[in-house]
This record gives sequence, C-alpha cells and structure tokens, in this order.
Amino acid sequence: QVQLVESGGGLVQAGGSLRLSCAASGRTFNRYFMGWFRQAPGKEREFVAAITWSGGSTAYADSVKGRFTISRDNAKNTVFLQMNSLNPEDTAVYYCARSRAIVVPTTAREYDYWGQGTQVTVSS
Repeated sequence: QVQLVESGGGLVQAGGSLRLSCAASGRTFNRYFMGWFRQAPGKEREFVAAITWSGGSTAYADSVKGRFTISRDNAKNTVFLQMNSLNPEDTAVYYCARSRAIVVPTTAREYDYWGQGTQVTVSS
C-alpha cells in the first residue's frame, strides 16, 4: 500500500516562499514519476509540476514556471516543491501524487496514488 503525506503548507504574504514536502511509503518510490497538483475552491484540480524518477527531468505549468521548483530525494522517499514569489492566485490545496506513466504525466488521470493535500494560502 502506497501512502503519500504532504506537509509544509500554511499562510504566507504575497511575494513570500514556502517549501512543500511529500513523504512516500513503499520501497519502489524511485521508479515512478511524482507530481504536484493544486485545487482552488470552485476550480478543477490542475497540474503544477512533475519530476522523473531520477530527478533528471521536470515539467511545470506555465503559471508557475520560473517561480516553483520540484525536486526529489529518493534516499528519503520524499519529493519537494519550492514555491517562491507566491501570489494570491497560488492559494489552493496542494496534492502530491505518484504516476506509472512512461512519459512525463501532466494530467490527473495519469496518477494512481494521491496524498491528502496541504493548504497554501497567500494573502495580498
């Protein structure tokens, strides 16, 4: 059974930074893509970033490119999302997820395990 547990969310002022973490169970963590999604109230869940199993390749939504950085530590079964220059439009519940995809997965249906989410609120 795979479990994903996010942490690091909170309240931050516009222009600030947060670092989210996602701790994963399972010995085969390093064989899968990992991704971050977010969902704001009244909106659909949207792709934020993804990273290959080796960490050698990443993908980002246009809305966060240049501000967010995804990384992973396979030795610690953890994936991170460093978020800089936050603005109120980044307010959402952030989820990490695991994918068995072969190419970089950017849609929710390509992910099979999800965490419970962590709230990020950016005040203006």
